[in-house]
Amino acid sequence: MLCRGLERYGLEQFELYKNYTDMGVVYLDSLPRGSFDTGVKELISFSAKQLVPWNGLLTALTEDINGRQAHKEHTCIVMAGTEKAAQTLASDLNAEGIPCNFYPSLPEKFPVGKTSVVPGGLSYGMEYPGAAFTVFTYRSQTAVKPKKTRRTSKNAFNSLTELHRGEYVVHSAHGIGIFDGISGLETQGTIKDYIKIRYDKGDILYVPVTQLDQVSKYIGAGEDRPVKLNKLGGADWQKTRSKVKASVKNMAKELIELYSKRLKVQGHSFSPDIDMQNDFESRFEYAETDDQLRCIREIKRDMEKPYPMDRLLCGDVGFGKTEVALRAVFKCVADGMQAAILVPTTILALQHYQTILKRFDGFPIEARMLSRFCSKKDIDSTVLGLRRGSVDIVVGTHRLISKDIQFSKLGLIIVDEEQRFGVAQKEKLKSLYPSVDVLTLTATPIPRTLNMAMTGIRDMSVLEEAPQDRHPVQTYVIEHDMDVLAQAMEQELRRGGQVYYLYNKIETVERKAAEIKELLPDATVAVGHGRMNEDELSEVWRKLLDGEIDILVCTTIIETGVDVPNVNTLIIENADRMGLAQLHQIRGRVGRSSRRASAYFTFTRGKQLSEIAEKRLEAIREFTEFGSGFHIAMRDLELRGAGNILGANQHGQMESVGYDMYIKLLEQAVSEEKGEKPSEPEKDCLIDLPIDAHIPEKYIGSLPQRLQIYRRIADIRTKEDALDVTDELIDRFGEPPESVLGLIRISTIRSKAANADIYEISIEGDRIIFKTDNLDMDMMYRIAPHYSGRFKVSSGNGKPHFDVTVMKDDNKLSLIEKVLEYASNNG
Repeated sequence: MLCRGLERYGLEQFELYKNYTDMGVVYLDSLPRGSFDTGVKELISFSAKQLVPWNGLLTALTEDINGRQAHKEHTCIVMAGTEKAAQTLASDLNAEGIPCNFYPSLPEKFPVGKTSVVPGGLSYGMEYPGAAFTVFTYRSQTAVKPKKTRRTSKNAFNSLTELHRGEYVVHSAHGIGIFDGISGLETQGTIKDYIKIRYDKGDILYVPVTQLDQVSKYIGAGEDRPVKLNKLGGADWQKTRSKVKASVKNMAKELIELYSKRLKVQGHSFSPDIDMQNDFESRFEYAETDDQLRCIREIKRDMEKPYPMDRLLCGDVGFGKTEVALRAVFKCVADGMQAAILVPTTILALQHYQTILKRFDGFPIEARMLSRFCSKKDIDSTVLGLRRGSVDIVVGTHRLISKDIQFSKLGLIIVDEEQRFGVAQKEKLKSLYPSVDVLTLTATPIPRTLNMAMTGIRDMSVLEEAPQDRHPVQTYVIEHDMDVLAQAMEQELRRGGQVYYLYNKIETVERKAAEIKELLPDATVAVGHGRMNEDELSEVWRKLLDGEIDILVCTTIIETGVDVPNVNTLIIENADRMGLAQLHQIRGRVGRSSRRASAYFTFTRGKQLSEIAEKRLEAIREFTEFGSGFHIAMRDLELRGAGNILGANQHGQMESVGYDMYIKLLEQAVSEEKGEKPSEPEKDCLIDLPIDAHIPEKYIGSLPQRLQIYRRIADIRTKEDALDVTDELIDRFGEPPESVLGLIRISTIRSKAANADIYEISIEGDRIIFKTDNLDMDMMYRIAPHYSGRFKVSSGNGKPHFDVTVMKDDNKLSLIEKVLEYASNNG
């Protein structure tokens, strides 16, 4: 018997079920499920919305309160921070005509249909539409300092920070396993954190968090295919790596041939910018972001080279890709060449054409459009103008790659919304104009394009910085409830905004519009879809832009590029039927002004969602921040599978090692094929000291956030880096505990030790051991005088090292830091 009452190691299944029943269990799920492990007595469904914190602007708060308290029974609570701030806010709201009460402490019951202001704050606000109850909260947005380090396109995808327990990971030395969270293990009275990975046959590997760079998230097979786990300590993983390495060598040769072929093609070398270009750029009505200016420089530099440009401009919806592209267009035309802008839909062609007319107004440039919105007479005139060279810029749909289209001197092709074109169409374009510069724009690159950009087959410019005064779109995933949606639409209309209601069934779209009109009789409701003729559709867009339409019930026709800044609420029916990148693209149609926008992704009440659909909806709700297009693209890659880059034979290779490892091996093979000297692996030092060095869960509760901070700490190289990380931690999470400060100090020591060719620091008894491959005697002479009688050098057993005895009053970390200062000649 192990212990009285514990005669067995586990319970039988029927005993477990009985415990569930006797104790009472509540299942909480953000998206409804159709089945449970045990019998469920009752299913309760209610809508709850997370609200972003109030930023302190009174106009934004009054807008939100008025939109809700149009219904007299709605209760609003505002948490305003300090007691003094709450008193002042209550006074301001009363002055604005919003009746409200101030409470220095929480009352037993809040008055219904009135606003209450209280001190305090939460990380987010909340709303329960069914209960007509809303809590707004103030949270200062100025506390967090911007990070000094910028991501580059090369490391834009840090998959590890999006890791959740139960997901597949790849360890560079041991292969594919399952991530099982972070475990704090106690040794010699101190606690250290390790990443726990489960392998085949139940084997467990504990990886020190200081070696995070050896672990990456597995992306490859797609959600619908099983992933084979590796055996811990087996030879399978090394065989697989060797096999993939041999395969990518052939691929590298193909890539080098592609590079060489492209460099041999004689393209047009554009002239440096002229005064007219500077004049055009100075007329831009907004302030450019640093990212826009950098991308413009990169594109112009490519255009001035003697071989054709093939560059991908990747940036989230609303980040200013169009303006970057138009500056390239102007440079092209100013040099006497023609530019063609290829778009996937007639609506986007019309919008780009109108933007060009406005932006190029006053310059001697002739721009035309080719789409089904144009008459035969206009099309014939445009085709003739392109052939003769009198038309400088043409915007068009697939009509641009028709046989009858010939250019006099085409210099630049812009492909907008790249993900909407098929591979065959893009390849046809390149075969028609092999010597012409190509600039491709996308918010969510498809897996093939993403692969090509990440492996360097194509050049990539990245827009990661949002324009000023933009807010991320508040995103809700809910069961379809017309009462909740009607309330959301009414709220938008009350603040003078407009609404997109996406209903993707043309046959019954009129009926849906009539249903909405019945719920909101004072609203002007119109319909828009792809089967309408050009005159009808043009009139709908004109009315929408002029504010004559309150709610547009439409199909996915709004997906590409439509820009109506006053539309700030989006509702999608049956969102579970759409792809992840498509949902993100459509969400980008709102939130294009300084107003806060909302998006509601709905699915049929009571419907059992497929696992893939549920993950898509969870991802679209999770990735709401600016720059999410990258994360969406990577999650799409994860759900759909990485696919192939140049041929089907590479598909299985990528699946067997995961996307990250495959890209690393391919980059190495390309470097070798180019004859470049392989880059030296970054030096590292293993530190094994009996010192608390971990991030407690009570300090940072979120697992992805803890992983992100571990990665930030692991990247520390200098004292300045350590100060930056410490400041960031204080701003985001409060004063760091000693165990976190110890972790930061150890990371700084690791970097210093590696620079001194020390690969391991450990403690044996009362001595600190410094192991090195190279006993630098000059370094020994610098250290020895400071530790007379307690310093010893040894090269026995082929393991050179030196050690220092720890005295009674010594602090171990301080002693190590001092030794390393002397070692680096800074002591």
